Amino acid sequence: MSYTIPSWLPWGLTAVAIGLVLVQGVIHGRQISALRASTKQRCDTLGRELHATTSGSMGVGQRLVACERQLHELRNALDEMRQNDPLRISYDEAARLVDLGADIDDLMNTCGISRPEAELVSALKKRQAA
Repeated sequence: MSYTIPSWLPWGLTAVAIGLVLVQGVIHGRQISALRASTKQRCDTLGRELHATTSGSMGVGQRLVACERQLHELRNALDEMRQNDPLRISYDEAARLVDLGADIDDLMNTCGISRPEAELVSALKKRQAA
């Protein structure tokens, strides 16, 4: 029993195989196009989100710089107020006078402080000296 293959069968199978390859190519081409469109859409979305995030962080950064500048100005103003505080100057002067040997009445008259303040400054300086 010998079976012979018809001459058109290899050609037919080859044509079917080529047809299947072409169909597969078309299907893959559509899938690639869909993926490309999806990827482009996602990249555009991510680009917009990145732009929004960057803009927001730049705004926060600018506000932070402004706050730091204001803090620096406030610190300078506070330091200046501390240095120009008349009460502090009076107490520093009273402490210096106690070191020079001034008594409580001299402190009251020279520095313009009350008797209890003068006594306190005198006692503190004498305690530090001891």
